[in-house]
Amino acid sequence: MDHASSRDPVTFYGRSFASRMMIGTALYPSPAVMQKAIAASGAGIVTVSLRRESAGGRTGAAFWDLVRETGAAVLPNTAGCRSVKEAVTTAELARDLFDTPWIKLEVIADDETLQPDVVGLVEAATVLMRDGFEVFPYTTEDLGVAMRLVDAGCRVVMPWAAPIGSARGIIHADALKLMRERLPDVALVVDAGLGAPSHAAEAMELGFDAVLLNTAVAKAADPVAMATAFRLAVEAGRTGYGAGLMGPRDFASPSTPVVGRPFWHGLT
Repeated sequence: MDHASSRDPVTFYGRSFASRMMIGTALYPSPAVMQKAIAASGAGIVTVSLRRESAGGRTGAAFWDLVRETGAAVLPNTAGCRSVKEAVTTAELARDLFDTPWIKLEVIADDETLQPDVVGLVEAATVLMRDGFEVFPYTTEDLGVAMRLVDAGCRVVMPWAAPIGSARGIIHADALKLMRERLPDVALVVDAGLGAPSHAAEAMELGFDAVLLNTAVAKAADPVAMATAFRLAVEAGRTGYGAGLMGPRDFASPSTPVVGRPFWHGLT
């Protein structure tokens, strides 16, 4: 990438967005705080759980009105689904309800760790892509699984940094870096496990296209301030990546010029 800035747009399935931050809509202390946090984040995409939206009654309708007022694009998700059939059915309901082919696909294997069922995920993604969906699959950092999802037609892959809600940051940076190198034409979004703005900056410095956040913002003491901090971190990480990060070295290298020797001497 040459001279990319924090404002270069990111594209998902043909739609471009100025912000490289997506944000969830759960766990906020109040709807008003959620709206303010989304605005502070600058996110152009918000994720919505179908189960919550489809709860029915005035509560569901009011929540949907609040989301629409943000002006952000809606990315429905299949959070809580634990089988291929359940995830596909939920995606079909989401398409009808939100009038969008987008679906953030989650198929959970384990209730305690919330680890993705990667076998079921690939199967469900294959079914949905064939049915005209534009799938955002939530997966692990496993390159082989990511490649199978791309083979199924996915143009976006969302590997986790760490288990959902753990706030541990990126555990396997080398694996994510390898995924970036091997899938240069796929939009990669780090999803889950980010707990601090520095974690988001690290993801962007690895060359990832965007990050998705929820718990770290929603459960902060001040969600609006935290959303701002994450926005600035994403911008800083992206700008740093575009500027060309210095690689690590095994040995020290003096950075202070020697008296009598021009600092540009080493450039010739």
